[in-house]
Amino acid sequence: MLYRIEQDADQTESRSELYLTGDWHLGKTPAASELIAALPAQCREIILNTGELKQWDSSLAVMLLQLTRHCEQHDIQLDLQQTSESLRELLKLATSIPPYQSTEADNKSSLRQKIIKALRVLGQSVEVTLGFIGEVAIAFGNWVRGNAKTRRQDILFFVEQSGPRALAIVTLIALLVGMILAYLGSVQLRQLGAQVYVADLVAIGMVREMGALMTAVIMAGRTGAAYAAQLGTMQVNEEIDALKTMGISTMEFLVLPRLIALVLVMPLLCIYADAIGIVGGAIVATSMDVNFLQYILQTQGAVDWVDISVGLSKSIFFGILIALAGCQAGIYCGRNSDAVGMAATNAVVRAIVYLVVADAAFNILYDKMGI
Repeated sequence: MLYRIEQDADQTESRSELYLTGDWHLGKTPAASELIAALPAQCREIILNTGELKQWDSSLAVMLLQLTRHCEQHDIQLDLQQTSESLRELLKLATSIPPYQSTEADNKSSLRQKIIKALRVLGQSVEVTLGFIGEVAIAFGNWVRGNAKTRRQDILFFVEQSGPRALAIVTLIALLVGMILAYLGSVQLRQLGAQVYVADLVAIGMVREMGALMTAVIMAGRTGAAYAAQLGTMQVNEEIDALKTMGISTMEFLVLPRLIALVLVMPLLCIYADAIGIVGGAIVATSMDVNFLQYILQTQGAVDWVDISVGLSKSIFFGILIALAGCQAGIYCGRNSDAVGMAATNAVVRAIVYLVVADAAFNILYDKMGI
């Protein structure tokens, strides 16, 4: 036996002394339930004595932690005065933060209270987002007046990072989207003998909608997440705190270059995606007895500058939303590696939600304006 229990007869078995003896190693120690079951039922105080204890490892600490929890739950006093100092410190560290227990109020909270709590959290999130947008707007105003600490080299660096390096994935996605639009349209148009109008479908679809939206989704997953990870890592390394200590505005020095770079790059990528998508539609159309020259002429007649300006205006606004979502997630990131991952995830999710809502709003607005 690695333990023994001695009872104090003068205290009518209400106090017991627990002696731990021998070597306590993993796999050879008795279970905590066995030790607890050996305690007298009337015991109200336990004196733990480790004077005869030799070598021990973490299995002893785990067992004693379970014994401590048992004593707390059953209102039993546990005396550790005759325990080694190292073991006392270990138990103190393990019990410094009590385990989470849901309160009765939480369990009995009504649906109305839960809705109010959810709305309060949503309101706080909206308040933080609006405050962040306001700070970015002030920083942009300072940059326009030439008073911001935004470096031109940083803007050029992020233009290169979010522009030329994204051409490969934009090319692939835009080409496939153009081919998909052509295939979907040709199924119906072929029944009417109007295969040539597949050029109109692809051109209008890419220029007004899919070119800007698909490019924005790609940039949200690529650049928005990168912005969140970069700024989140700086937050973990306390680099952002260092900038604030030196009196440097994080909005002007970190957020604004990324925002300006993405706003400059998005229209160019949108135009590029439109052209590649039209080429993808041409590949499909030429396999359906549509002459390539006829496809080009039909595309020219279907698209005008209004359609192009609609797509470009969307792309600029989408770039602002992606940059804001990514930078906000990174700036307000936590202080550990898990928080950086969550920031990148939140940046992508928020950006895509913003894009879908904004795209729907643009389409409704353009419809009301007759554009």
